[in-house]
Amino acid sequence: MARVVAGVAVPGEVLLVLCLAAGVRPPGWVTGGVEGLVLGVLLLEGWVLGSLRRRTGSWREAVRAVVPERVRRLLLHELRACASLGRWVARRPHGVRPGDLAAAYTGPQTAMMYGLLFVSVIETVGLALLIPWPAVHRVVLVLDVYGVLLVLALHAACVTRPHVVRPDGTLRIRYGALFDLTVPPDAVASARVDRRYPEGRLVTLTEDGVLDLIVGSQTTVTLELNRPLEFRRPLGARARARTVRFHADDPRALVTALRQPAAGGPV
Repeated sequence: MARVVAGVAVPGEVLLVLCLAAGVRPPGWVTGGVEGLVLGVLLLEGWVLGSLRRRTGSWREAVRAVVPERVRRLLLHELRACASLGRWVARRPHGVRPGDLAAAYTGPQTAMMYGLLFVSVIETVGLALLIPWPAVHRVVLVLDVYGVLLVLALHAACVTRPHVVRPDGTLRIRYGALFDLTVPPDAVASARVDRRYPEGRLVTLTEDGVLDLIVGSQTTVTLELNRPLEFRRPLGARARARTVRFHADDPRALVTALRQPAAGGPV
C-alpha cells in the first residue's frame, strides 16, 4: 500500500521504517497495510506450495522445488532443536542405547547460553514496554519470544544429543542438531586427550584435513584417522577429514571407552 506524500508515492513499508527511525507514531493506515501485506505474502506462498504439490505429487518435492537446501537444513535444525525441549524435560537423550557411553560436551558453553537467555528475556520485556505501536509491538514480541525459545532449544539439543561411544568402539560425534559424524572403529588410528584452544567457527576445517568441532573455544580430544572420513557441514556442504578434534567434558572417560574394544592391540 502506498500514499502520496509531498507529491511522491511512498510505500507503506518505507514510511513505517522512516517513522520508526524518527521516533514518531506511524499513521494507522501504515501499520494496517503492513499487516495486510504480510498476510498476503503468506497466502501467496501457501498457494504456490499447493500448486507445486499438485504437480509433483508430494509436499516434500514441492518444498524442495521452492526452498533452497541451506534454508531447508536450517529449518530442520530448528525443528529438531525445538523437539529436544521435550526430551530435555523428560530426560530422554537422543540416540543413546543401553550399554553406550554418553559423553556430554556442554560444560564450556552452559554459562554463556544461560547468560544469552537472560539478556534475550530482558530485551523482550524492555521492548514490550517501550514500543507503543500495536502492530510493531506484536511483530517484535513474536520475534523476541521465538529468539528466546531458539536459544533454549539449542542448549537443549546439545544436552540431549551427547557424543556416543558404542560397545563395539563406534564413535558418534555431535553438536546438537547441527553436526553429526559417525566414526567406525576400524577408521580410528589413535585417540588421546589433547586440550587445545583453537580459533574459528563451530566447524573449522584446515587445508590438511584437520576438523575442529569447537565448543566454548576449546577441544579436549584428538582423533587420528587411518583414512579420510566424509562429513556434512551444518548447511549441507560435504568435506573430508583425516583428524578430528572435539570437546568432551570428561575426555579421559571417552578415550578409555574408545580403547577398550581394541585391548588386544595398539590404538
